[in-house]
Amino acid sequence: MNTLSRFILGEFAVLFRQDEAGHTGLTLIPADMEADLAEKKCAVESLVQLHLRGDALPHGFANGATLADTPSTNGLRLSDQRREGDAILTELRDQRGIRVRHRLRWHAGLQAVILDAEVINETGRPVTLDMLSSFSIGMLTPFAPDDAPGGLTLHRVKSAWSEEGRLLSQGAEELNLEPAWIPVGVRVEKFGQLGSMPVRGYFPFAAVEDTRRGVTWAAQLAIPSSWQMEFRRRDGGLSLTGGLADAEYGHWAKELPNGASFLSPPAYLTVARGGVDEASQMLLTVQRENWVGKDRPLPVLFNEYCTTWGKPSHDNLMRIAQALQGRGVDYLVIDAGWYGASDRDWSACGGDWLPDERGLFPRGLAYTAQRIRDAGMIPGLWFEPETCARQADIFRQEDRLLHRNGVVIDTDNRRFLDLRTEENQAYLRQRVAGLLKKCHFGYVKIDYNDTIGVGCDGCESLGEGLRQNMLGAQRFFRMLRQEIPDLVIENCSSGGHRLEPSMMALSDMASFSDAHECAHIPIIAAALQRMILAGQSQIWAVLRQKDDLRRINYSLVNTLLGVMCLSGDIFSLSEAQWRKVEEGIAFYRRVGLIIRDGVSRFYGSVSPRWLHPEGWQAVVRAVDGGEALVVIHTFGGPLPPRISLPVPARLGIAGVLCSENDPVSLQENCLTVIPQANFEAVAIHLAKTGRDESTK
Repeated sequence: MNTLSRFILGEFAVLFRQDEAGHTGLTLIPADMEADLAEKKCAVESLVQLHLRGDALPHGFANGATLADTPSTNGLRLSDQRREGDAILTELRDQRGIRVRHRLRWHAGLQAVILDAEVINETGRPVTLDMLSSFSIGMLTPFAPDDAPGGLTLHRVKSAWSEEGRLLSQGAEELNLEPAWIPVGVRVEKFGQLGSMPVRGYFPFAAVEDTRRGVTWAAQLAIPSSWQMEFRRRDGGLSLTGGLADAEYGHWAKELPNGASFLSPPAYLTVARGGVDEASQMLLTVQRENWVGKDRPLPVLFNEYCTTWGKPSHDNLMRIAQALQGRGVDYLVIDAGWYGASDRDWSACGGDWLPDERGLFPRGLAYTAQRIRDAGMIPGLWFEPETCARQADIFRQEDRLLHRNGVVIDTDNRRFLDLRTEENQAYLRQRVAGLLKKCHFGYVKIDYNDTIGVGCDGCESLGEGLRQNMLGAQRFFRMLRQEIPDLVIENCSSGGHRLEPSMMALSDMASFSDAHECAHIPIIAAALQRMILAGQSQIWAVLRQKDDLRRINYSLVNTLLGVMCLSGDIFSLSEAQWRKVEEGIAFYRRVGLIIRDGVSRFYGSVSPRWLHPEGWQAVVRAVDGGEALVVIHTFGGPLPPRISLPVPARLGIAGVLCSENDPVSLQENCLTVIPQANFEAVAIHLAKTGRDESTK
């Protein structure tokens, strides 16, 4: 195995290597560990995996399990490599005239590299692409000469409605990814997501941890449609590949006429000294760079959904605005139900987006929005613009809707606009952007509550139809930003079904989940700090009249794991409850920059039963060289006698938010809290100005 080239990119060493067969791959390692590389006996994983229709399919019992390592890939040979600005460009060619341009980008400030691949057809005839990877890395782990038996842990992040972000960690052997006694059989663990909810089942993320050397490789796809990842092994080197869901998995194929090209969605790749938590925080540096709100203070929001339950009106919104006035709330968001007619179910009326000005808003929606501004808050409005419901006029205009196999895609109460058409883009510009501008809304919540499924008609494959439609959805998001530059955009999809990098880059923030009043809110919120920025993770605190101060405090501390969004029974809260809410808002304001700019470490022991949680958890979020925020929750089961956590040195206790007068002490860089009850929450602000070493 030869090293063709070597690049030092900040903390990384990128080595391009070639095996005896002529395959070219890359190895990404910590820059100071190059001397620790082992003489590994394994094939080089190609920089790019692709498959052209008509080529031989994979052998080694892999046909039907993967389209990697077919002649389409194995025939590629290095033709050129050069550095252009912040990119390393590597070109591969085969004898037929297929050219592949692999691009690796990095610049100072990023703790990950950005990868993509472009296929150019120069064969003189049309070809059909059935598979193309965004990234592919092999020889894992390069620090062991063999298959590192018992030393590799594979990490994925599962997701389901109201239970997003569950970390799944399994040994390579547990997944049957141990090599055979001779390198004949190919082992494949393939996973992904099909449809227009890219975070349904799994997040587009995977990591491989070398537990003996304390090094973890992690990758994330930026993709709003169907995707796949594969762990593969034939010999001593484990491979990780990801990209668009292919022809066999996602019904995707792309026809390339002679001279045409196709570019993969981007992928982020990193290597960390440490485990999956350290690697995930490094990947987030790319999302931070792409975040439009990275330099703004974090706001406090109020969403009225858990107050009116889909029946907002001018009258009740004025009551809400009056109750909130002067309490430090920045945005008042009108959620579902403002359109259609007051005598019909809101869930059946979406799609036409015409305000109910006969019943709910008799003086017009603009009047209500202005009154919210008069109360000192910026008004926001909910839409689900990519779909339409049964009682909407557009629901019956089938030529404007997506079809599969000639039939309108209908999920009982939702059909889907074809966002590839100029007609529907213009419709949304008028009905959504036009209404927001007319009424001077400064915030929009874009919801999305069902999935197209595997794909739609209108292209050479169902998967390509889906991909193009989701690019149309992203075009709509960009149009909103262009039409209303100061608009704050919330990305919501039944809570967390779109928490992937390409959608997060188009949004100021996102709904973290629909688990609005559940005890396991902090478990989800903490877990999501591995996948999205805390400053983009909007977490609800639903306040109820029946809540005691412990529960009120618990709900408020939950929001310190992201962006604070209030809702609930604000008309009937007691003075004591309001004092606790105002204390929570003031605390949130003081630690907002830590939430926005910090890096998280995770501690605790939580049961696998999230809906009925037991144990405890803590998140220590710190700003480099500055302050820190510690957020602790206890759940059911035996109460820990004390919780001790490592924290940055030379800080003092600047503030505590709790409900039980929990004893808190700080000795050097060890913070100790003695919890007093199950299902309680404690937040501690640590700063250089802090003076107290303990509180009681």
